[in-house]
Amino acid sequence: MKKQLTFLFLTLTIPVFGQVEQNKNPSDFIPKEYMIHKYEGGISSGSWDEIKGDLNKDGLEDIILIIKGTDKSKIIKDEYRGELDRNRRGIIVLLNKGYFYELATKNYDCFSSENEDGGVYFAPELYVEIKKGKLHISYGHGRYGNWDYTFRYQNGDMELIGYDSYSSRGPVPQYEVSINFLTSKKLTRDNLNKDEDGDEYTTDNFKETWENIKKKKLLRLSEIKDFDELEF
Repeated sequence: MKKQLTFLFLTLTIPVFGQVEQNKNPSDFIPKEYMIHKYEGGISSGSWDEIKGDLNKDGLEDIILIIKGTDKSKIIKDEYRGELDRNRRGIIVLLNKGYFYELATKNYDCFSSENEDGGVYFAPELYVEIKKGKLHISYGHGRYGNWDYTFRYQNGDMELIGYDSYSSRGPVPQYEVSINFLTSKKLTRDNLNKDEDGDEYTTDNFKETWENIKKKKLLRLSEIKDFDELEF
Protein backbone atom coordinates (compact mmCIF):
# COMPACT_ATOMS: atom_id res chain seq x y z
CA MET A 1 0.00 0.00 0.00
CA LYS A 2 2.84 2.39 0.86
CA LYS A 3 4.43 1.81 -2.55
CA GLN A 4 1.09 2.51 -4.27
CA LEU A 5 0.67 5.83 -2.43
CA THR A 6 4.23 6.83 -3.31
CA PHE A 7 3.62 6.09 -6.98
CA LEU A 8 0.36 8.11 -6.95
CA PHE A 9 2.14 11.09 -5.39
CA LEU A 10 4.84 11.01 -8.04
CA THR A 11 2.34 10.90 -10.90
CA LEU A 12 0.65 14.04 -9.56
CA THR A 13 3.79 16.09 -9.08
CA ILE A 14 6.46 15.08 -11.56
CA PRO A 15 6.05 15.26 -15.35
CA VAL A 16 7.51 12.29 -17.20
CA PHE A 17 7.88 11.54 -20.88
CA GLY A 18 4.44 11.49 -22.52
CA GLN A 19 2.69 12.72 -19.38
CA VAL A 20 1.22 16.14 -18.63
CA GLU A 21 2.43 17.91 -15.50
CA GLN A 22 -0.07 17.72 -12.63
CA ASN A 23 -0.10 19.25 -9.16
CA LYS A 24 -2.56 19.65 -6.32
CA ASN A 25 -1.87 23.35 -5.76
CA PRO A 26 -1.58 26.00 -8.52
CA SER A 27 1.44 27.55 -6.78
CA ASP A 28 3.37 24.29 -7.31
CA PHE A 29 3.59 25.11 -11.04
CA ILE A 30 5.55 28.32 -10.48
CA PRO A 31 9.19 27.76 -11.48
CA LYS A 32 12.15 28.82 -9.39
CA GLU A 33 13.20 32.45 -9.73
CA TYR A 34 9.61 33.47 -10.54
CA MET A 35 6.73 34.73 -8.43
CA ILE A 36 3.00 35.33 -8.83
CA HIS A 37 2.47 38.74 -10.37
CA LYS A 38 -0.38 40.56 -8.67
CA TYR A 39 -1.48 43.72 -10.41
CA GLU A 40 -3.36 46.54 -8.70
CA GLY A 41 -4.77 47.89 -11.94
CA GLY A 42 -4.09 51.10 -13.80
CA ILE A 43 -5.62 53.62 -16.19
CA SER A 44 -6.54 51.03 -18.83
CA SER A 45 -6.44 47.76 -16.90
CA GLY A 46 -8.23 46.15 -13.98
CA SER A 47 -6.50 44.31 -11.14
CA TRP A 48 -5.78 40.59 -10.97
CA ASP A 49 -4.44 37.86 -8.72
CA GLU A 50 -5.61 34.44 -9.88
CA ILE A 51 -7.72 34.58 -13.04
CA LYS A 52 -10.47 31.95 -13.04
CA GLY A 53 -12.98 30.59 -15.54
CA ASP A 54 -13.95 27.48 -17.49
CA LEU A 55 -11.70 26.98 -20.54
CA ASN A 56 -12.71 23.47 -21.59
CA LYS A 57 -16.47 23.38 -20.93
CA ASP A 58 -16.32 20.85 -18.10
CA GLY A 59 -18.01 23.09 -15.54
CA LEU A 60 -14.85 23.50 -13.42
CA GLU A 61 -12.98 26.74 -12.78
CA ASP A 62 -9.60 26.68 -14.49
CA ILE A 63 -6.84 29.05 -13.41
CA ILE A 64 -4.53 31.48 -15.18
CA LEU A 65 -1.39 32.54 -13.34
CA ILE A 66 0.60 35.58 -14.40
CA ILE A 67 4.17 35.20 -13.21
CA LYS A 68 7.15 37.52 -13.08
CA GLY A 69 10.89 36.97 -12.95
CA THR A 70 12.84 37.87 -9.83
CA ASP A 71 16.25 38.59 -11.35
CA LYS A 72 17.69 41.47 -9.27
CA SER A 73 19.89 42.57 -12.16
CA LYS A 74 16.71 43.59 -14.02
CA ILE A 75 15.84 46.16 -11.37
CA ILE A 76 17.02 49.56 -12.56
CA LYS A 77 16.97 53.14 -11.29
CA ASP A 78 15.27 55.65 -13.53
CA GLU A 79 16.15 59.32 -13.29
CA TYR A 80 12.51 60.38 -13.08
CA ARG A 81 10.58 57.30 -11.92
CA GLY A 82 12.93 55.87 -9.34
CA GLU A 83 13.47 52.12 -8.91
CA LEU A 84 11.85 50.03 -11.66
CA ASP A 85 11.53 46.26 -11.88
CA ARG A 86 12.01 45.38 -15.56
CA ASN A 87 11.72 41.60 -15.13
CA ARG A 88 9.53 40.15 -17.85
CA ARG A 89 6.23 38.45 -17.13
CA GLY A 90 4.77 35.13 -18.24
CA ILE A 91 1.64 33.01 -18.10
CA ILE A 92 0.69 29.55 -16.85
CA VAL A 93 -2.66 28.00 -17.85
CA LEU A 94 -4.01 25.29 -15.54
CA LEU A 95 -7.00 23.01 -16.10
CA ASN A 96 -9.01 22.04 -13.05
CA LYS A 97 -9.35 18.25 -12.87
CA GLY A 98 -11.29 18.19 -9.62
CA TYR A 99 -8.67 16.90 -7.20
CA PHE A 100 -5.66 18.39 -8.94
CA TYR A 101 -4.62 20.84 -11.67
CA GLU A 102 -3.13 19.93 -15.02
CA LEU A 103 -0.83 22.11 -17.07
CA ALA A 104 -2.51 23.23 -20.30
CA THR A 105 0.31 25.48 -21.49
CA LYS A 106 2.98 27.87 -20.25
CA ASN A 107 5.14 30.71 -21.48
CA TYR A 108 7.44 32.19 -18.87
CA ASP A 109 8.48 35.49 -20.48
CA CYS A 110 6.17 36.49 -23.33
CA PHE A 111 5.11 39.78 -21.70
CA SER A 112 7.26 42.83 -21.07
CA SER A 113 7.36 44.25 -17.55
CA GLU A 114 4.71 46.62 -16.23
CA ASN A 115 7.42 49.29 -15.90
CA GLU A 116 8.41 49.92 -19.50
CA ASP A 117 9.04 53.38 -20.91
CA GLY A 118 5.96 54.77 -22.64
CA GLY A 119 7.65 57.93 -23.90
CA VAL A 120 5.37 60.95 -23.50
CA TYR A 121 2.52 58.63 -22.49
CA PHE A 122 2.29 55.57 -20.26
CA ALA A 123 3.21 52.16 -21.70
CA PRO A 124 0.33 49.84 -22.75
CA GLU A 125 -1.21 47.99 -19.80
CA LEU A 126 -1.73 44.23 -19.82
CA TYR A 127 -5.08 42.73 -18.83
CA VAL A 128 -5.96 39.01 -18.81
CA GLU A 129 -9.37 37.38 -18.37
CA ILE A 130 -11.41 34.28 -19.21
CA LYS A 131 -14.63 35.20 -20.99
CA LYS A 132 -17.17 32.85 -22.59
CA GLY A 133 -14.75 29.93 -22.38
CA LYS A 134 -11.88 31.74 -24.08
CA LEU A 135 -8.70 33.36 -22.85
CA HIS A 136 -8.41 37.07 -23.63
CA ILE A 137 -5.05 38.79 -23.43
CA SER A 138 -5.54 42.51 -23.87
CA TYR A 139 -3.55 45.71 -23.84
CA GLY A 140 -5.07 49.08 -23.01
CA HIS A 141 -3.38 52.31 -24.05
CA GLY A 142 -5.71 54.95 -22.69
CA ARG A 143 -6.69 57.59 -25.22
CA TYR A 144 -4.84 55.72 -28.01
CA GLY A 145 -7.04 52.63 -27.92
CA ASN A 146 -6.66 48.95 -27.10
CA TRP A 147 -6.10 45.53 -28.65
CA ASP A 148 -7.14 42.01 -27.70
CA TYR A 149 -5.89 38.49 -28.50
CA THR A 150 -8.44 35.66 -28.20
CA PHE A 151 -7.19 32.15 -27.46
CA ARG A 152 -9.12 28.88 -27.29
CA TYR A 153 -7.98 25.66 -25.65
CA GLN A 154 -7.55 23.05 -28.36
CA ASN A 155 -4.93 20.62 -29.65
CA GLY A 156 -3.18 20.57 -26.27
CA ASP A 157 -2.47 24.31 -26.12
CA MET A 158 -4.10 27.72 -26.22
CA GLU A 159 -4.39 28.65 -29.90
CA LEU A 160 -4.88 32.18 -31.19
CA ILE A 161 -8.25 32.33 -32.97
CA GLY A 162 -8.98 36.05 -32.99
CA TYR A 163 -7.51 39.53 -32.84
CA ASP A 164 -9.34 42.85 -32.32
CA SER A 165 -7.93 46.34 -32.12
CA TYR A 166 -9.38 49.79 -31.60
CA SER A 167 -7.35 52.88 -32.45
CA SER A 168 -8.39 56.30 -31.23
CA ARG A 169 -7.23 59.88 -30.89
CA GLY A 170 -8.62 60.94 -27.57
CA PRO A 171 -12.40 60.37 -27.74
CA VAL A 172 -12.41 60.11 -31.54
CA PRO A 173 -12.20 56.57 -33.01
CA GLN A 174 -9.76 56.13 -35.88
CA TYR A 175 -9.77 52.49 -36.99
CA GLU A 176 -11.16 49.17 -35.81
CA VAL A 177 -9.72 45.85 -36.95
CA SER A 178 -11.14 42.39 -36.33
CA ILE A 179 -9.45 39.18 -37.53
CA ASN A 180 -10.89 35.67 -37.34
CA PHE A 181 -8.02 33.23 -37.81
CA LEU A 182 -10.41 30.27 -38.05
CA THR A 183 -12.19 31.66 -41.11
CA SER A 184 -9.20 33.70 -42.38
CA LYS A 185 -11.35 36.84 -42.59
CA LYS A 186 -10.34 40.39 -41.68
CA LEU A 187 -12.69 43.33 -41.13
CA THR A 188 -11.39 46.90 -41.09
CA ARG A 189 -13.68 49.76 -40.05
CA ASP A 190 -12.34 53.19 -40.99
CA ASN A 191 -13.93 56.23 -39.34
CA LEU A 192 -14.48 58.69 -42.15
CA ASN A 193 -14.95 61.45 -39.57
CA LYS A 194 -11.73 60.72 -37.70
CA ASP A 195 -10.31 64.20 -38.36
CA GLU A 196 -13.31 65.99 -36.88
CA ASP A 197 -13.58 67.19 -33.30
CA GLY A 198 -16.13 68.71 -30.98
CA ASP A 199 -19.72 69.16 -32.13
CA GLU A 200 -18.87 68.14 -35.70
CA TYR A 201 -17.84 64.64 -34.63
CA THR A 202 -20.21 61.66 -35.20
CA THR A 203 -19.60 57.94 -34.69
CA ASP A 204 -21.89 56.53 -37.36
CA ASN A 205 -19.84 57.06 -40.49
CA PHE A 206 -17.53 54.05 -40.84
CA LYS A 207 -16.32 52.44 -44.03
CA GLU A 208 -16.16 48.65 -43.69
CA THR A 209 -13.71 46.59 -45.73
CA TRP A 210 -13.62 42.78 -45.69
CA GLU A 211 -10.66 40.83 -46.97
CA ASN A 212 -9.32 37.31 -46.97
CA ILE A 213 -6.02 36.69 -45.24
CA LYS A 214 -3.56 33.92 -45.95
CA LYS A 215 -4.49 30.81 -43.99
CA LYS A 216 -1.71 29.76 -41.64
CA LYS A 217 -1.21 27.33 -38.82
CA LEU A 218 -2.80 28.77 -35.69
CA LEU A 219 -0.30 30.44 -33.39
CA ARG A 220 0.09 28.78 -29.99
CA LEU A 221 0.47 30.70 -26.76
CA SER A 222 3.48 28.59 -25.82
CA GLU A 223 5.26 29.66 -29.03
CA ILE A 224 4.95 33.44 -28.68
CA LYS A 225 8.32 35.00 -27.88
CA ASP A 226 7.10 38.54 -27.26
CA PHE A 227 3.58 39.95 -27.53
CA ASP A 228 5.08 43.36 -28.27
CA GLU A 229 6.40 42.01 -31.58
CA LEU A 230 3.16 40.48 -32.89
CA GLU A 231 1.87 42.12 -36.06
CA PHE A 232 -1.17 41.25 -38.16
